[in-house]
Amino acid sequence: MTVLNGWARDRFVSGGMPLRAVVATAALAILALGAARAEDYPTRPLSMVVPFAAGGPSDVTGRILAQRMGELLGQQVIIDNVGGAGGSIAAQRVAKATPDGYQFLLGNIGTQVWSQLLPKKPGYDSTVDFEPVGLVTNGPRVLVVSKEMPVTSLQEFIAYVRTNQAKLNYASAGAGSASHIGCVLLNSVMGVKVTHIAYRGAGLAMQDVAGGRVDYMCDAISTGAPQVQSGAVRGIALLSDARTAVLPDLPTAQEQGLSDFDVSVWQGIFLPKGTPQPIVQRLAQAIDDTLNTAAVSERIEGLGNDHIKAERRGPAFLARFLRSEIAKWDAPIKASGISSE
Repeated sequence: MTVLNGWARDRFVSGGMPLRAVVATAALAILALGAARAEDYPTRPLSMVVPFAAGGPSDVTGRILAQRMGELLGQQVIIDNVGGAGGSIAAQRVAKATPDGYQFLLGNIGTQVWSQLLPKKPGYDSTVDFEPVGLVTNGPRVLVVSKEMPVTSLQEFIAYVRTNQAKLNYASAGAGSASHIGCVLLNSVMGVKVTHIAYRGAGLAMQDVAGGRVDYMCDAISTGAPQVQSGAVRGIALLSDARTAVLPDLPTAQEQGLSDFDVSVWQGIFLPKGTPQPIVQRLAQAIDDTLNTAAVSERIEGLGNDHIKAERRGPAFLARFLRSEIAKWDAPIKASGISSE
């Protein structure tokens, strides 16, 4: 009888309700509370964490998206520029943030893919520590050089760099950033070792290329194209598999002899792991509606980015896409010997 009484005490609570029923009721209450909060979301301003300094390609894209998202959500979306470590500092901050939907990352191939392959011990797991929300942009890199460099084509550039590599340098938005890895892979294909100068953002890096203080850069099309068009720097090649309407006369690296060379870069929105799914879906819908807004899509495509088709949007696609990108880049990065350390 004692054993039976003990068994009964373990499985029943005051009032005779089974413990299993109490747990189930509590779980339902928590789910209902989460759903209620998601239904009201958002009730205050949101923070879009941009992993680079103001003025760079991520910042430009973020501000275009934030304005329309704020209108759709009924709350201001504030840009929070958090530079450093190729964007990994910003990514770590969001990964550790409260999963309530009020802080999210404008991540990219650098923060979510290369960050997992370059360091020996990544500071976070991009496939585990985030809730993917949606892909927002995809665009090529563009190789630009100082006007003082005596080259006008990729073949001339390769020959000049091979001859003068000891005294040349290239700029990036930071170690491990897309502008860094793009040029590292290009240098690896050319078989050269050139001094890397890391900045805290692409805008600052471009200023020094335009000023002749740095020789070249593998910039995003969104910020590199205006500099080429204005004559501040010279465009040498698109580092992608197709030309862009923004710089229609600039040939790709593949057209100029580097077969299969493609360093296109994407950006996507990521929330902290554990964010309630109704909130994830609410934000995903806001992103979808933002990309469907003609004024927004025109501005993003006007920067040289591709239109994100409907089948490439949403949390499920971004989760699959992220895993496939990590698998795609694993071998090339290992073969190049690149490291962010």
